Amino acid sequence: MKTYIIAEAGVNHNGNLDLAIKLIDKAKEAGADCIKFQTFKTESLILKTAPKADYQLKTTDAEESQFNMLKKLELSYENFSYLNQYCKKIKIDFMSTPYSFEDIDFLNNLGVNSFKIASGQLTEIPFLKYVAKTNKKIILSTGMSDLSQIYDATEVIKANSNGKLIVLQCTTNYPSNIEDSNLNCMRTIREACEVEVGYSDHVIGNHACFAAVALGATVIEKHFTLDKSMPGPDHSCSSNPEELKDLIYGIREIEKSLGSKSKKPTKIEIINAKGMKRSLVTKVNIKKGEKITVEHITFKRPSGGLDVNYYDLILNKTTKTDILKDTQLNFDMIKW
Repeated sequence: MKTYIIAEAGVNHNGNLDLAIKLIDKAKEAGADCIKFQTFKTESLILKTAPKADYQLKTTDAEESQFNMLKKLELSYENFSYLNQYCKKIKIDFMSTPYSFEDIDFLNNLGVNSFKIASGQLTEIPFLKYVAKTNKKIILSTGMSDLSQIYDATEVIKANSNGKLIVLQCTTNYPSNIEDSNLNCMRTIREACEVEVGYSDHVIGNHACFAAVALGATVIEKHFTLDKSMPGPDHSCSSNPEELKDLIYGIREIEKSLGSKSKKPTKIEIINAKGMKRSLVTKVNIKKGEKITVEHITFKRPSGGLDVNYYDLILNKTTKTDILKDTQLNFDMIKW
């Protein structure tokens, strides 16, 4: 199965439409299946008195409020309409995370195929019901949540939607430590909630994403930016375009390596087997009518002679003809 790779632009456009377009171009160039943004109106999302998250204090002006920070990162609905059309033009999927009922309605009317729900909204049952009723595919992040909360969220979505549901393991920190990735819980989520699973990555580097694909993630989401040195909360912990390209190349190579659940020789192994497998060979000259003993035979490459597994059966049998040293044995040489 091909892994669906989401290049998470988020707010790394810094509220600039031209930068958002460049992010789309770079995501397409890297080979991503989808580019994702965040659709919000700051006044509907956050109180003016809300403090910044700890990581935001480290990556932006600590004296600036979270409200003012997000206001500078906001794109208009008109901007998103343009970006959606631009994505269609260059053939990359457009996706965006909504934060209000109004955002959901806007994106749904835009004709998006999928909704991505942020970790912070996983426990918001009314919000989940509302987005589920669009009957669109939902990709749900699970940062800051335990299994019971994830189960409740998936049950709410299933009860209100006929659309596909994919649940992403996620650790809410920017960047997060690789030891906090907890990728093995993807299997727990898959079995407990009976859903497809994936991974939303905030770790520096690609190792966790590669491991997630090997463990069965069907979706990988990774933040990326045009330049890590740009001002803003998420740039420094995002991949640059070259790193995104490396990620996608690595995932596609891993997909090739995974193969199928059946174990059988490949076509090239069947060809190679002739030179690598052994058959019964004489290790001394044997005269006609002589009984074969362990002193007479050994195993040597290539295959093509009498199979090694005839070793016990051939002992004490007599030869029909003289056989020279280093001769592959065959049935016609032996009196059976």
